[in-house]
Amino acid sequence: MTLDAADLKDLTAALSDRLYLQIAGWHLYLGDAGLAETLAIECSALLDQGPAVCARRALEAVQVPIGAGSSRLPLSRLLPSSQLSELEQILEDHCR
Repeated sequence: MTLDAADLKDLTAALSDRLYLQIAGWHLYLGDAGLAETLAIECSALLDQGPAVCARRALEAVQVPIGAGSSRLPLSRLLPSSQLSELEQILEDHCR
């Protein structure tokens, strides 16, 4: 299942405003980090697997460049566990 352009835009907006990376106690929202659209596209391709599986797989698939891009970490390593539940809820709303 993939989302049409309007639904993908809505999902990107929700991810931008509601999900954040936590680094050294700071919260960096995905919209500010430029990662919301990438995650939305990944999630769109995986929605047919259900919100829980989709969330975990998408977070592992999105690789975040660290430093000058010499290293990469999966997005899942940079989000606090509460944000996984938030992502699952966002995806559940978009599966309907």
